[in-house]
Amino acid sequence: MAHPKHKHSKTRRDKRRTHYKAVAPTLASCSNCGATTKFHTICPECGYYRGKQVIEKEIAV
Repeated sequence: MAHPKHKHSKTRRDKRRTHYKAVAPTLASCSNCGATTKFHTICPECGYYRGKQVIEKEIAV
């Protein structure tokens, strides 16, 4: 197990952590209804994925 002999500075620690950040998900528009969805995900509005109906959704009247 690593046991440092000298203390690393806060700057050095923070430089290492610069890449730990949240990334916004890539969004796409549904080809069927035009709603905004995440990539590689069934559309929550109409139930279509890549031009095919995957799940049945009730149509609100």
